[in-house]
Amino acid sequence: MHSVNTPPGVRQGTAVEVIRPGRYRHFKGNEYAVIGVARDSETLQEVVVYRALYGERGLWVRSAAMFTGTVERDGLRVRRFEYVGAQSPLITDAQSPL
Repeated sequence: MHSVNTPPGVRQGTAVEVIRPGRYRHFKGNEYAVIGVARDSETLQEVVVYRALYGERGLWVRSAAMFTGTVERDGLRVRRFEYVGAQSPLITDAQSPL
């Protein structure tokens, strides 16, 4: 069960929100597959590792705080990423640009 302020797809952790793998929609409309949460080796900051589910299917990282944050869009505060589903499509090595 989520608190009022905790977005779907995010579980409340002891110190930091825990983001579960799955499909998320960015506030601009594109979808991404969250692979997991990692730590930056220099700063120890938690980052979300995710792959675009469109175009070249690039691999991205973003700070967990920014990933779970909100942005202003058309005068409204909206979540930067909205949880869509538990499973993302299987991404094979042949589809990966790396």
